Amino acid sequence: MSTHDSIFGVVVGTAGHIDHGKSSLVRRLTGIDPDRLPEEKDRGLTIDLGFAPMKLPGGELVGIIDVPGHEKFIRNMVAGASGIDLVVLVVAADDSVMPQTLEHLSIMTLLGVQRGIIAINKIDLVDEEMLELVEEEIRETVADTFLAEAPILKVSAETGEGIEVLKEEVISAIAELPAKESGGVFRLPIQRVFSSKGHGTVITGVPVSGAVEKDDRLEILPGDHKGRVRGLQAYRVTVDRARAGHSTAINLADVNYKDLTRGMVAATPGYFRSTEMIEVSLRALPGLAQPLLHRMSVRFLQGTMEAVGRLYLLDCTRLEPGDEAVAQIRLEEPVVVAPGDRFVLRQTSPMITLGGGEILDRSRWRLKTGKDFVVESVKRKMSALDSPLDYLRSLLRDALLEVHTTEELSRRMTVTRDQVSEYLQQLVEVEEVSALGGDRWLLNEGTRMAGERIGAAIEDAFRKDPYRVSVKALEIRDKVHLEESFLDAVFEKLISENRLQKLPGGRLILPGFVPPIPKAEKKALDSYRAYLKEHFFAAARNEDLAEELGTSVSLLTKLQSLLVDRGELVRLTPDVVLLQEAIEEAVRRLAAHHESSGPFTAAEAKDLLGTTRKFAIPLLEHLDKTGWTRRREDKREVLIEKLANLPPVS
Repeated sequence: MSTHDSIFGVVVGTAGHIDHGKSSLVRRLTGIDPDRLPEEKDRGLTIDLGFAPMKLPGGELVGIIDVPGHEKFIRNMVAGASGIDLVVLVVAADDSVMPQTLEHLSIMTLLGVQRGIIAINKIDLVDEEMLELVEEEIRETVADTFLAEAPILKVSAETGEGIEVLKEEVISAIAELPAKESGGVFRLPIQRVFSSKGHGTVITGVPVSGAVEKDDRLEILPGDHKGRVRGLQAYRVTVDRARAGHSTAINLADVNYKDLTRGMVAATPGYFRSTEMIEVSLRALPGLAQPLLHRMSVRFLQGTMEAVGRLYLLDCTRLEPGDEAVAQIRLEEPVVVAPGDRFVLRQTSPMITLGGGEILDRSRWRLKTGKDFVVESVKRKMSALDSPLDYLRSLLRDALLEVHTTEELSRRMTVTRDQVSEYLQQLVEVEEVSALGGDRWLLNEGTRMAGERIGAAIEDAFRKDPYRVSVKALEIRDKVHLEESFLDAVFEKLISENRLQKLPGGRLILPGFVPPIPKAEKKALDSYRAYLKEHFFAAARNEDLAEELGTSVSLLTKLQSLLVDRGELVRLTPDVVLLQEAIEEAVRRLAAHHESSGPFTAAEAKDLLGTTRKFAIPLLEHLDKTGWTRRREDKREVLIEKLANLPPVS
C-alpha cells in the first residue's frame, strides 16, 4: 500500500468552550500535541488550528483538527469546521454547557456537519450526581440539532478514563463515513504560509475537493500567482499525491511566500475566479436578539477567509431569528468560493454569530430586492445544489439569450470540463440544448424565443414593403436587440435547420417565401426578366426601359428590388444590374479566353462580352471581389480552380 493510500480523506474535528480539554483529548487519541504555536503552549489555549493524525486499527491515518474555543478565535474555528466530517463536541463536567459550546454547535450546524459524538471531559473533577445533571443539560441543548441522537461518552483526558471507549466510538463512526471523492477540481483554502529553509514557499490547509500531485501547476487566488508543486506532505508524511480531506503541506516553486496570505486559495488553474458579490441561501440563528436587516454590515467567513461586506436580502427586508431567506452579499475585497460552499455571517461589532448557509453562485451583477425574477433565479439554484445537472439547467436558464461554452460553464460550476460536457450531452439527448461548432451551446428555449423575434422582424419588414423577400441581417439586429454573438449563433442554427436562408451581402430570406404579386404586375415582372435575359450585359436604365415594357418607373424599380432580394439579380452600381446567370456566363467566357490566350485587359473583356465600359468595369471589379478573377497590374486572370463551383448551364 502506498503512503497516500494509507491516509483516509476524512476529517474529525473537535468543538467546545475554551479550556474544556479539546487539545488534551486530541493528545490522548493521537499521542500528538496539536498546540504547535509557542504562544498556545505559553497561554494554555488553542489560538489556531491544530492537526494531528490518528492511526486506525488497520494502520490507516485519519486527521483530527483541534479548533480554538475562545470567542476571539471563532474565525479560526470556522476555518477548521469547514472541512469536518465528524465532530467531537467536548463539554467539561465541571462547567457544563457554556457560551462557546452553544456557538460552536450553531456554527457546526450552519456549516453542514451532520455526524458527531459528545464527550463529557474532566469527569475526575465531579461526582456522579453532578455528572448526571451535566448529561441532562447536554441532551436538552442538542435536542433539536444534528447531535440529538449522538452518543455521550464520559472521559478524563487527565487520568485516561474512558479514552479507549471514546477512541473505539470515533473509529466506529469513521468507518461509517463516506470518504471524500478525489475526483474533480483541486482547491485548498490556505491556512498557513511560510518559507522553509532549503525548500522555499510552503502553504498548508485541508483540500475541499480534488487532488494534487507533485509537479502539478497551481494558481493562487485572488491574484495572479502560479507555481509548480515541488513537494507534498499529508499529516507530515511525504507523499506524491494529496486529496480532499488530507491535512496537506505544499512546497511551491516560482511563488514568493511574501505574496501569499491566509485566506487565499490554491487551485487547479482555469476553474476559479475571485468575486466580490455572492448569491447565498441564509438562515438566521434562532437565538438572536435582533433580526438581520437589509443592507446591514456583516463579517463573512468561509473556509480560511474572512471579509467585511453588506447583506442584501432579496425576498424580504428583515430576516427574523430562525427564518431563512435568499440574499446577495457584497464584499469589500475579492474572495474565492464555489456553489455549495458553507459560510458563516458574524456581526461586525459586537462580534456575534448571526447565521450562515450555502453559496449558490458568484453574482455577475448587483441584484435588486423584491424582484420576482431575481428571487426565482436564486431559489432555482438553491433547489438544484444537490443535482449538478439541475444546477447546470439553472445557469442556462438564467442566460437564455446567450451562447454558452463548456469552459465558461465549468468555471461557473467549478467542475471539470469533461463533467460539464457529459451533463450538456444529457441535455442534448432530451432536446433542451443544441450543440454548435467550436464547443458552443444554445438553450433551445432561448433559440425559440430569439427565432420568434427574428420572424417578427422579418414579417414587419414584409408588411412595410410587400415586394421584399429578404432582410439584411443588420436590419434584424437593430430590431431584435439581442447580443451579437448570440444572434449570429441563432442565425447559424436556423440556417442549418433550413428555417432561414442566407444570401450574398448579408441578406436573409424565409425559404419558399414568395410575395403575393398582382396578376398585372406579375406580367410586368415576366417581361422584365425576359428583357434582362436578352440583354445579358447591357440592360437599359429603368427610366429608359419603363416605356418599352409598358410599365411605370416606380413599378419597375420595385420589381428590380424584388429580383435583387431573391438573388436573381445582382446590383453592381446604383445604375448597373446583371442577372446572376449573366455573371456566371461572363465567368465562363472569360475563363475560356484565359485558357486559350492568357490574362486579359478590361478592354478585351469588354469586347469579349459585347458590352460597354459602363458594364464591364463594375462587372470585373465584382469578379475580383468575389474571387473569380485576380488582377495583376492592368490584366486579369481567372482562378481556374474555382470553376468547379459554377452551376451547370440551364
